[in-house]
Amino acid sequence: MERLGVIGGMGPEATSYFYDQVIAHTAAERDQDHIDMVVLSHASMPDRTRAILTGETGPLLDAMRADTRALEALGCANIAIPCNTSHYFYDTIQSFTSVPIIHMPREAVLEAVRGRGARRVGIMGTDGTVRAGVYARECEALGAEAVTPSPERQADVMSLIYDDVKAGREADLSKFGRVVDELAERGCDAVILACTELSVVKRNHGAGDICLDAMDVLVRESIVRSGARYQALAAAGDISSR
Repeated sequence: MERLGVIGGMGPEATSYFYDQVIAHTAAERDQDHIDMVVLSHASMPDRTRAILTGETGPLLDAMRADTRALEALGCANIAIPCNTSHYFYDTIQSFTSVPIIHMPREAVLEAVRGRGARRVGIMGTDGTVRAGVYARECEALGAEAVTPSPERQADVMSLIYDDVKAGREADLSKFGRVVDELAERGCDAVILACTELSVVKRNHGAGDICLDAMDVLVRESIVRSGARYQALAAAGDISSR
């Protein structure tokens, strides 16, 4: 098996959840059946949405350059970044290293469109993810339509992410429900949880069958690409095993 590198800390609770999920979904009977991981919990990483909206990308990319090169020096064969918004900078970050970086939004959209047959895909993510079209481009490449929340419901998404989960407060599930209901009413046949803080909400409170968690897809790809065997946990409503 090969070593997985993780650029985390965006936010810390989401990275902790990612690590737990990799362990839970690895088919293992002993320690040595699990994959080796190097986790950089870079909590001081500049805010990704702010970098996109202001254009002040230098500090963020400098940090990403240092992290990718550190993981390469430590012998990682693949890199996972459990932060959807950061994938706006995917091509630049990938240029910093020869180690393949798993493209979480691309893999999540692939699962929604080809795995579930979705044609209209709702996107619940940060303002940075939504306005930059991180998921819209991936949907378009597969012939699907990305649907983003109305301004009022997008405000609910941002409040869930920043006011609730990142702030260490209990999630206000009425916000989550309003967004999912709106996207379903607008004809979406899948709603991607395109922010790892929303993955934490799903972990703690569940989500409807229409929801597809991008984190689940990243977990699967991280395990499989590292050479271990992925096991689905049907009771948790996870994506199906390959």
